[in-house]
Amino acid sequence: MQMVAGTTPPGTSSEQQAARWVQRMFAGIAPRYDFLNHLLSFNIDRSWRRVLMRRLAPVLQKPDARILDLCCGTGDVLLDLQEIAATPVMGADFCHPMLVSAQQKASSRGFRAPLFEADALELPLAAGSLDAITISFGFRNLANYAAGLRELHRVLKPGAPLAILEFSHPPGLITKAGYGIYSRVLLPAVGTLVSGSWQAYAYLPDSIRKFPTAEELRRMMNDAGFEDARYELLTGGIAALHLGAKSA
Repeated sequence: MQMVAGTTPPGTSSEQQAARWVQRMFAGIAPRYDFLNHLLSFNIDRSWRRVLMRRLAPVLQKPDARILDLCCGTGDVLLDLQEIAATPVMGADFCHPMLVSAQQKASSRGFRAPLFEADALELPLAAGSLDAITISFGFRNLANYAAGLRELHRVLKPGAPLAILEFSHPPGLITKAGYGIYSRVLLPAVGTLVSGSWQAYAYLPDSIRKFPTAEELRRMMNDAGFEDARYELLTGGIAALHLGAKSA
Protein backbone atom coordinates (compact mmCIF):
# COMPACT_ATOMS: atom_id res chain seq x y z
CA MET A 1 0.00 0.00 0.00
CA GLN A 2 1.25 3.47 -0.85
CA MET A 3 1.87 5.45 2.32
CA VAL A 4 0.28 8.87 2.69
CA ALA A 5 1.29 11.66 5.07
CA GLY A 6 -2.24 12.00 6.39
CA THR A 7 -5.88 12.21 5.38
CA THR A 8 -6.53 13.57 1.88
CA PRO A 9 -10.14 14.74 1.50
CA PRO A 10 -11.33 15.58 -2.01
CA GLY A 11 -10.22 18.94 -3.35
CA THR A 12 -7.45 19.45 -0.78
CA SER A 13 -3.77 19.84 -1.60
CA SER A 14 -2.18 20.74 1.74
CA GLU A 15 -2.32 19.65 5.36
CA GLN A 16 -4.01 22.90 6.32
CA GLN A 17 -6.75 22.44 3.72
CA ALA A 18 -7.25 18.82 4.79
CA ALA A 19 -7.63 19.81 8.44
CA ARG A 20 -10.16 22.53 7.66
CA TRP A 21 -12.15 20.18 5.41
CA VAL A 22 -12.39 17.52 8.13
CA GLN A 23 -13.31 20.13 10.74
CA ARG A 24 -16.18 21.50 8.61
CA MET A 25 -17.36 18.01 7.70
CA PHE A 26 -17.67 16.86 11.31
CA ALA A 27 -19.36 20.10 12.32
CA GLY A 28 -22.01 19.42 9.68
CA ILE A 29 -22.83 15.88 10.81
CA ALA A 30 -22.48 16.36 14.60
CA PRO A 31 -26.26 16.27 15.33
CA ARG A 32 -26.69 12.79 13.78
CA TYR A 33 -23.22 11.43 14.43
CA ASP A 34 -23.99 9.08 17.35
CA PHE A 35 -27.09 7.59 15.75
CA LEU A 36 -25.30 6.90 12.48
CA ASN A 37 -22.23 5.43 14.17
CA HIS A 38 -24.30 2.79 15.95
CA LEU A 39 -26.57 2.17 12.97
CA LEU A 40 -23.81 1.78 10.40
CA SER A 41 -21.65 -0.40 12.66
CA PHE A 42 -24.61 -2.55 13.75
CA ASN A 43 -23.50 -1.62 17.31
CA ILE A 44 -20.29 -3.64 16.88
CA ASP A 45 -18.41 -0.46 17.82
CA ARG A 46 -19.59 -1.00 21.40
CA SER A 47 -17.74 -4.32 21.63
CA TRP A 48 -14.58 -2.69 20.22
CA ARG A 49 -14.76 -0.03 22.91
CA ARG A 50 -15.06 -2.72 25.60
CA VAL A 51 -11.78 -4.24 24.41
CA LEU A 52 -10.16 -0.80 24.71
CA MET A 53 -11.47 -0.41 28.27
CA ARG A 54 -10.09 -3.79 29.33
CA ARG A 55 -6.65 -3.06 27.93
CA LEU A 56 -6.42 0.32 29.67
CA ALA A 57 -8.12 -0.64 32.95
CA PRO A 58 -4.85 -0.76 34.98
CA VAL A 59 -3.89 2.84 34.18
CA LEU A 60 -7.47 4.11 34.31
CA GLN A 61 -7.82 2.91 37.88
CA LYS A 62 -4.65 4.60 39.12
CA PRO A 63 -5.34 7.50 41.51
CA ASP A 64 -4.41 10.92 40.10
CA ALA A 65 -3.78 9.55 36.58
CA ARG A 66 -4.07 12.22 33.87
CA ILE A 67 -5.80 10.63 30.88
CA LEU A 68 -6.78 12.25 27.58
CA ASP A 69 -9.34 10.98 25.10
CA LEU A 70 -8.21 12.73 21.93
CA CYS A 71 -10.54 13.36 18.97
CA CYS A 72 -13.26 12.61 21.52
CA GLY A 73 -16.11 13.63 19.19
CA THR A 74 -19.44 13.45 20.98
CA GLY A 75 -17.93 11.68 23.96
CA ASP A 76 -18.96 8.01 23.72
CA VAL A 77 -15.48 6.65 24.46
CA LEU A 78 -14.76 9.44 26.92
CA LEU A 79 -17.76 8.47 29.03
CA ASP A 80 -16.92 4.77 28.83
CA LEU A 81 -13.46 5.62 30.15
CA GLN A 82 -14.92 7.78 32.89
CA GLU A 83 -17.11 4.93 34.11
CA ILE A 84 -14.05 3.03 35.30
CA ALA A 85 -11.46 5.80 35.75
CA ALA A 86 -10.43 6.86 39.23
CA THR A 87 -10.06 10.51 38.16
CA PRO A 88 -11.83 12.76 35.60
CA VAL A 89 -10.83 11.95 32.02
CA MET A 90 -10.05 14.89 29.75
CA GLY A 91 -11.50 15.12 26.26
CA ALA A 92 -10.19 17.11 23.30
CA ASP A 93 -11.42 17.66 19.77
CA PHE A 94 -10.91 20.37 17.15
CA CYS A 95 -14.59 20.42 16.13
CA HIS A 96 -16.58 22.69 18.46
CA PRO A 97 -20.07 21.28 17.71
CA MET A 98 -18.80 17.81 18.63
CA LEU A 99 -17.55 19.12 21.98
CA VAL A 100 -20.91 20.76 22.65
CA SER A 101 -22.61 17.39 22.14
CA ALA A 102 -20.04 15.69 24.36
CA GLN A 103 -20.63 18.20 27.15
CA GLN A 104 -24.38 17.75 26.95
CA LYS A 105 -24.04 13.97 27.04
CA ALA A 106 -21.65 14.11 30.01
CA SER A 107 -23.98 16.41 31.94
CA SER A 108 -26.96 14.13 31.31
CA ARG A 109 -25.00 11.27 32.91
CA GLY A 110 -23.82 13.30 35.88
CA PHE A 111 -20.21 13.79 34.75
CA ARG A 112 -18.35 17.08 34.62
CA ALA A 113 -16.00 16.26 31.78
CA PRO A 114 -12.97 18.57 31.36
CA LEU A 115 -13.17 19.27 27.63
CA PHE A 116 -11.07 21.54 25.46
CA GLU A 117 -10.82 22.42 21.78
CA ALA A 118 -7.45 21.62 20.25
CA ASP A 119 -5.64 20.35 17.16
CA ALA A 120 -4.12 16.90 17.74
CA LEU A 121 -0.96 18.03 15.94
CA GLU A 122 -0.37 20.89 18.39
CA LEU A 123 -1.76 20.11 21.82
CA PRO A 124 -1.76 22.85 24.50
CA LEU A 125 -0.18 20.47 27.01
CA ALA A 126 3.22 20.29 28.63
CA ALA A 127 5.70 17.64 27.58
CA GLY A 128 5.51 14.49 29.69
CA SER A 129 2.24 15.49 31.37
CA LEU A 130 -0.15 12.59 30.57
CA ASP A 131 -0.44 9.05 31.93
CA ALA A 132 -2.37 7.71 28.90
CA ILE A 133 -3.92 8.81 25.61
CA THR A 134 -6.76 7.15 23.75
CA ILE A 135 -7.86 8.07 20.25
CA SER A 136 -10.80 6.18 18.75
CA PHE A 137 -11.71 6.45 15.07
CA GLY A 138 -10.08 9.84 14.82
CA PHE A 139 -6.46 9.12 14.04
CA ARG A 140 -7.05 8.47 10.34
CA ASN A 141 -8.50 12.01 10.05
CA LEU A 142 -5.23 13.66 11.06
CA ALA A 143 -3.53 15.72 8.37
CA ASN A 144 -0.15 14.13 9.17
CA TYR A 145 0.06 10.73 10.87
CA ALA A 146 3.78 10.79 11.72
CA ALA A 147 3.54 14.32 13.15
CA GLY A 148 0.51 13.26 15.18
CA LEU A 149 2.39 10.32 16.70
CA ARG A 150 5.33 12.56 17.56
CA GLU A 151 3.03 15.03 19.30
CA LEU A 152 1.31 12.27 21.30
CA HIS A 153 4.73 10.93 22.26
CA ARG A 154 5.75 14.41 23.42
CA VAL A 155 2.89 14.90 25.89
CA LEU A 156 2.98 11.39 27.40
CA LYS A 157 5.05 10.52 30.45
CA PRO A 158 7.83 7.95 29.98
CA GLY A 159 6.27 4.49 30.01
CA ALA A 160 2.73 5.85 29.51
CA PRO A 161 0.49 4.03 26.99
CA LEU A 162 -1.05 5.21 23.74
CA ALA A 163 -4.13 3.34 22.50
CA ILE A 164 -5.38 3.88 18.93
CA LEU A 165 -8.69 2.23 18.01
CA GLU A 166 -9.24 2.64 14.29
CA PHE A 167 -10.77 1.06 11.21
CA SER A 168 -8.34 -1.20 9.37
CA HIS A 169 -7.97 -3.55 6.42
CA PRO A 170 -9.42 -7.08 6.83
CA PRO A 171 -6.83 -9.68 5.76
CA GLY A 172 -9.35 -12.40 4.78
CA LEU A 173 -10.60 -12.35 1.20
CA ILE A 174 -14.26 -12.96 2.10
CA THR A 175 -14.31 -10.37 4.88
CA LYS A 176 -12.42 -7.89 2.71
CA ALA A 177 -14.84 -8.35 -0.21
CA GLY A 178 -17.95 -8.09 1.95
CA TYR A 179 -16.67 -5.07 3.81
CA GLY A 180 -15.64 -3.43 0.55
CA ILE A 181 -19.18 -3.69 -0.85
CA TYR A 182 -20.66 -2.46 2.41
CA SER A 183 -18.35 0.54 2.69
CA ARG A 184 -18.57 1.61 -0.95
CA VAL A 185 -22.33 1.12 -1.43
CA LEU A 186 -24.41 0.73 1.73
CA LEU A 187 -22.52 3.05 4.05
CA PRO A 188 -22.60 6.13 1.77
CA ALA A 189 -26.24 5.53 0.85
CA VAL A 190 -27.54 5.20 4.42
CA GLY A 191 -25.21 7.88 5.77
CA THR A 192 -26.35 10.36 3.15
CA LEU A 193 -30.03 9.56 3.69
CA VAL A 194 -29.87 10.10 7.46
CA SER A 195 -27.32 12.91 7.70
CA GLY A 196 -28.03 14.74 4.45
CA SER A 197 -24.29 14.85 3.76
CA TRP A 198 -23.18 12.77 0.79
CA GLN A 199 -19.69 14.23 1.01
CA ALA A 200 -19.11 13.06 4.60
CA TYR A 201 -20.15 9.45 4.02
CA ALA A 202 -18.30 9.19 0.73
CA TYR A 203 -15.19 10.42 2.56
CA LEU A 204 -15.44 7.76 5.28
CA PRO A 205 -14.74 4.64 3.15
CA ASP A 206 -12.16 6.54 1.10
CA SER A 207 -10.29 7.57 4.26
CA ILE A 208 -10.25 3.94 5.44
CA ARG A 209 -9.02 2.69 2.06
CA LYS A 210 -6.09 5.15 2.11
CA PHE A 211 -5.20 4.53 5.76
CA PRO A 212 -2.06 2.52 6.57
CA THR A 213 -2.42 -1.18 7.29
CA ALA A 214 -2.25 -2.36 10.89
CA GLU A 215 1.35 -3.45 10.44
CA GLU A 216 2.33 -0.15 8.81
CA LEU A 217 0.78 1.81 11.68
CA ARG A 218 2.63 -0.39 14.18
CA ARG A 219 5.93 0.45 12.46
CA MET A 220 5.04 4.15 12.47
CA MET A 221 4.48 3.97 16.23
CA ASN A 222 7.89 2.34 16.66
CA ASP A 223 9.50 5.06 14.53
CA ALA A 224 7.86 7.74 16.71
CA GLY A 225 9.43 6.26 19.84
CA PHE A 226 6.74 3.93 21.16
CA GLU A 227 8.07 0.72 22.65
CA ASP A 228 6.40 -2.67 22.33
CA ALA A 229 4.01 -1.31 19.69
CA ARG A 230 1.49 -4.03 18.85
CA TYR A 231 -2.04 -4.49 17.61
CA GLU A 232 -4.99 -6.82 17.74
CA LEU A 233 -7.44 -7.17 14.88
CA LEU A 234 -11.13 -6.91 15.78
CA THR A 235 -14.12 -8.43 13.94
CA GLY A 236 -12.00 -10.05 11.26
CA GLY A 237 -9.78 -7.01 10.86
CA ILE A 238 -12.48 -4.42 10.20
CA ALA A 239 -10.95 -2.53 13.10
CA ALA A 240 -7.66 -2.73 14.98
CA LEU A 241 -6.53 -1.69 18.43
CA HIS A 242 -2.92 -0.50 18.52
CA LEU A 243 -1.08 -0.20 21.82
CA GLY A 244 2.35 1.16 22.62
CA ALA A 245 4.18 2.88 25.45
CA LYS A 246 6.39 5.96 25.34
CA SER A 247 10.02 4.95 25.63
CA ALA A 248 11.28 5.41 29.17
